[in-house]
Amino acid sequence: MLFEIKNIKYEVNDTKIISEKSFKINDGQHLLIHGPSGCGKTTLINLLSGLLKPTSGDIAFENYIYSELNEVEIDNLRFSNFGFIFQKLHLIGHLNAKQNIQIASNNKNSLNVENLIQTLGLKAIENKMVKNLSFGESQRVAVARCLVNSPKVIFADEPTSGLDDSNAKIVIDLILKQAKKTESSLIVSTHDQRIKNFFSDVLEM
Repeated sequence: MLFEIKNIKYEVNDTKIISEKSFKINDGQHLLIHGPSGCGKTTLINLLSGLLKPTSGDIAFENYIYSELNEVEIDNLRFSNFGFIFQKLHLIGHLNAKQNIQIASNNKNSLNVENLIQTLGLKAIENKMVKNLSFGESQRVAVARCLVNSPKVIFADEPTSGLDDSNAKIVIDLILKQAKKTESSLIVSTHDQRIKNFFSDVLEM
């Protein structure tokens, strides 16, 4: 069992964001969290990754129950096991593409950066400053940065937002392909109907 979620709720100032969610995610399983904007998809990803604490209920990753861990232990668990592709890519503007990937490497479980750059078709732009990258190039750098430490779980928040049909398919194909190579589970939150067919397991919000 990868994740076990029991009766989690999340409230902000007495406003319910997540109400009574319980589900499980098995090793190697990919999950699409789908629903309209504002329904709590990103909040759920942040809860699963330990970036937020539920108001009530329990979240367990493998044998770790989040409520039993302190902040440092949660941070270490996240760093060792999770990779993130954020809706806002958060690349470092004063570094080039390759440096943005290298800086995420923990040198413990890290893939070979050169091989990763080659695989993702980034060789021609590895020395290009982030501010000069196209949106599609930036997304591929963000995917590489996420994968460099061979995470057990890849969290992707609206990875196809703002992309046309062709590029949306390229990006989701790329993420799924690389998740298979690294034997990672992929958890995606999106309102994008176009990518539902890529997932057999869909959690509607």
